[in-house]
Amino acid sequence: RLGSVPVSHSPLSTGSCLLPPTGGCWPCCSAACPSRFHPLSEQDCKEIKGGRFTRWRVKLSVSNVSAEDGGDYACQAQLTHTGKRYTILNSITVNIKTHGYAGRIPKIIYPKNNSIEVQPGTTLTVDCNITDTRDNTNLRSWRVNDTLVDDYYNESKRIREGFESHISFQKHIFYTVNITFSEVKMEDYGHPFICHAGVSAAYFILKLPAPDVQAYLIGGLVTLIGAAVSVTYIYNIFKIDIVLWYRSAFLSTEIKEDGKLYDAYVLYPKPQREIQSPEVDTLVLKILPEVLERQCGYKLFIFGRDEFPGQAVANVIDENIKLCRRLIIIIVPEFLSFDLLKNMSEEQIAVYNALIQDGMKVILIELEKVKDYTAMPESIQYIKQKHGAIQWSGDFTEQSQCAKTKFWKKVRYHMPPKRPPPSSSAQMLKHTY
Repeated sequence: RLGSVPVSHSPLSTGSCLLPPTGGCWPCCSAACPSRFHPLSEQDCKEIKGGRFTRWRVKLSVSNVSAEDGGDYACQAQLTHTGKRYTILNSITVNIKTHGYAGRIPKIIYPKNNSIEVQPGTTLTVDCNITDTRDNTNLRSWRVNDTLVDDYYNESKRIREGFESHISFQKHIFYTVNITFSEVKMEDYGHPFICHAGVSAAYFILKLPAPDVQAYLIGGLVTLIGAAVSVTYIYNIFKIDIVLWYRSAFLSTEIKEDGKLYDAYVLYPKPQREIQSPEVDTLVLKILPEVLERQCGYKLFIFGRDEFPGQAVANVIDENIKLCRRLIIIIVPEFLSFDLLKNMSEEQIAVYNALIQDGMKVILIELEKVKDYTAMPESIQYIKQKHGAIQWSGDFTEQSQCAKTKFWKKVRYHMPPKRPPPSSSAQMLKHTY
C-alpha cells in the first residue's frame, strides 16, 4: 500500500531515507540508502541487515530463503512539500510457500564448480548458462569475494560482466551472462568467480596449466635420438682416427700374451714363370715392411723373405700361418692373381687356416679396383662379403709410404693393437719352435 504521514507521527521515522529536494520515492535498492528496508510486523519494525540481503538496482535480493523471511517489507523515504516534511511508505507482503518451489529454482548449467586452465596474459570469456521458469524474476550476476564483479574491478575494469541475453522456450527461458578477462593475471588464480541466479550459485576457479609431460618426454626423446644419430654419424666419419688414438693411448700396455709371433701373414700372387708385376713386388717387399714394420712397429711374415732355407714349403706355411694374428691378401685384377689363387698351395693353406681352423681376421687389399669377384674363388668372395676390401690408393712414391695417409690408417685399423716388443730370449725360443 502507498501512504503518507507527517514526520512527527510516523512510527518509522528512525533510520529513514532523505530524498533529493525534487521529491519522489527512491527505489528500494538505491546505493544512497542501504538501510531503509524494514519488515513490518504487529509488534516491531526492524532494519534489514545481513549478507543474505543485497540491493540490485530497484530490487531487493534475498538468498537462501527460509520461512522466517515471510512478512511485510517496506521502503521508506522522506520529502518536503509546501514547507512540511512527509514520510512515504511502499510496502509488499511476501508469502513463503513450503511446497512446489523446487521446480522454480534456476538451474545453472555452466559453470559447474570447475577449474579452467589458462595461461597468464590470456584474454578469457566464460559464459554462465542458466535455465529458469518463465514467471521467475531471479537476478543473474557474477561475483567475486562476495562483491559484484563490476564493482570489485571498478577502477581497472580488467574484468567485466557482459550483457545478459536470453532465449525463450515454451516452459522456460535460457539465459546467458558472461564474464570477460581482458588480461588474466596471477592474482586471479585460486579465487572463485561465482555466477548467481536467484538462490542458485556455481563457480569456476582459474589455475595454471599443468606441465605437458608428454611434450617434454617427446622432446627429450627426439633430442636423445638426434644426439645419438649425430654421435653415430661423427663416429662413422672419425672412428678410424678415434680407434687408432685409443689404441696408442690406452691399450698397448694392457694386451695379454696370445702365443702369436707375427701380427700378419702377407699372402700375395706369385707367378709360375719369371713374369711378375713390379707394383706387387714393390708393395709387398718394400712398402708394406717400410710402413707396417718400421713405422708402425708391426711384425709381418712374408713367404720368400722370412722362411728358413731347406724347409718344406707346406710345413713353413702351415706353421707360420698359425703364429699370425691377421691374414693380409693382396688381390691383383689380372690373370696372375685369378689362376694362382685357385692353384697355389700357399693360398689354399692360408685361407683354410684363416677361415676354418683359427677364425683369423682377413684384410683384403686390392691393388686395383676389382669390379667383379665372380671369377675369384668362393673363399675370396666370402672374405670380400664378410670383411670388405681396402683399395690401394698410392702411387709407389715416398708420399705413399707415410703411415698417416688414409689408406694406411684403414690398414692399421684392421690390424691388431700394437704389442710391446718381446724379450730377445722369448723371441729366440719361438723361432726355434
